[in-house]
Amino acid sequence: MTAQADIGVVGLAVMGENLILNMESKGFTVACFNRTVGKVDDFLNGRGKGKRILGAHSLAEFIALLKPPRKIMLMVKAGKPVDEFIEQLVPHLAAGDIVIDGGNTHYPDTVRRTRTLAEKGILFVGTGVSGGEEGALLGPALMPGGNPAAWPAIEPIFKAIAAKAEDGVPCCAWIGPDGAGHFVKMVHNGIEYGDMQLICEAYDLMGRGLGMKPLEMHKVFAEWNRGVLDSYLIEITRDILARTDEETGKPMVDVILDTAGQKGTGKWTSQAGLDLGVGIPQIAEAVFARCLSAIKEERVAASRKLVGPNGRFRGNRKTFVEQLRQAVYASKICSYTQGFQLLRAASVEYKWDLKFGEIATIWRAGCIIRARFLGRIKEAFDRQPELPSLLLDPYFKRVVTQSQDAWRNVVKTAVTLGIPVPAMGTALNYYDMYRAERLPANLLQAQRDYFGAHTFERVDKPRGQFFHVDWTGHGGTTTANAYVV
Repeated sequence: MTAQADIGVVGLAVMGENLILNMESKGFTVACFNRTVGKVDDFLNGRGKGKRILGAHSLAEFIALLKPPRKIMLMVKAGKPVDEFIEQLVPHLAAGDIVIDGGNTHYPDTVRRTRTLAEKGILFVGTGVSGGEEGALLGPALMPGGNPAAWPAIEPIFKAIAAKAEDGVPCCAWIGPDGAGHFVKMVHNGIEYGDMQLICEAYDLMGRGLGMKPLEMHKVFAEWNRGVLDSYLIEITRDILARTDEETGKPMVDVILDTAGQKGTGKWTSQAGLDLGVGIPQIAEAVFARCLSAIKEERVAASRKLVGPNGRFRGNRKTFVEQLRQAVYASKICSYTQGFQLLRAASVEYKWDLKFGEIATIWRAGCIIRARFLGRIKEAFDRQPELPSLLLDPYFKRVVTQSQDAWRNVVKTAVTLGIPVPAMGTALNYYDMYRAERLPANLLQAQRDYFGAHTFERVDKPRGQFFHVDWTGHGGTTTANAYVV
């Protein structure tokens, strides 16, 4: 069998099929394989008919179709299935061949696979792929990382199929070694959780708080999408709110049950924040909001027994909607601030040397969190590559300062009306904590020293010196030997 394919893709679910069609449309010949081989024939006789797509009914046949160095992209379920396919592929591969995992894989797995396959001379890449079904077909944002020796061989394909920003720059760049690509994709998804929750809170305040109907809210989101909040998620919210259910004639959004699903990337992001000691409460709150939404029956029962405010909004609705816009934007800035601080901590911890401005550039198109203001983030890191927080950049500092009164009023109004705003409220708390010269952690550390002899630092002594007080008079001088900030 003659090797003809520039790249091969394993997995013919939605993302796999669309990536293959994208690659073929850019001039590449693509081989495909699926565990259920009947799907290969269905694809070749359907969407792939008449195109430069070659089907295989076994892995051996599939690999024989690939030009060296063989480039194989796995678009299968993350976890054990990836390991199983790698195990089946390795006996057929030679040194210098490349295996690419394009799933939503937890980055420690990518670290492990990169190292394990490198011992066999095989180059492994873990790449984030964002943009969903449409992005995969028309141009996703791609975040590859792993064995850097693989990048020259796959760069032409990846940059050809990636989304292009308004300035024509591909939304793809080499992120870094081992798990860097999948870590950045994970943080992307964590930020996505925060963005979606903020939008849902704005929707809830407009609906339950102001009594607005979906079509009225549709007009608001359409207006917002023409300004600084211009983004994919605002755009699709605009469209969702205009949709009518064909079966009932009601607004589509009103017939959808209020329970949200999740696939785990938001949880992984929150866990990474805890592991690296980085405060990302807004992302974590967005995950917890989904968890609370899932206990629908319990909430319904609780709503009949627990009381709260029963007041109505008394202010100017138009003014409040504008304040809400400002609050959403300020909260969004805080969410991205937390995401980039997590990226910075990971870059240091894992020695990845992440380029934060470049990451913002990758996210400008193709991906789910694509938004106009990512260009502002790129500019911020161009001005100061080691910027510790987006809140300290002149542009973002000015926006948050100007939005502060509106932001606080929105959160206050939500509390008064009894409408939960976990992401928006947490964003404001995060801002207030970050700008606080002094926090009550001195009392907390005194408590820790009292019951566990965990020691503390003093305001009148150099940092790094630790002290202990015998609070009870019979505690002795022995102290705990671990002090973790």
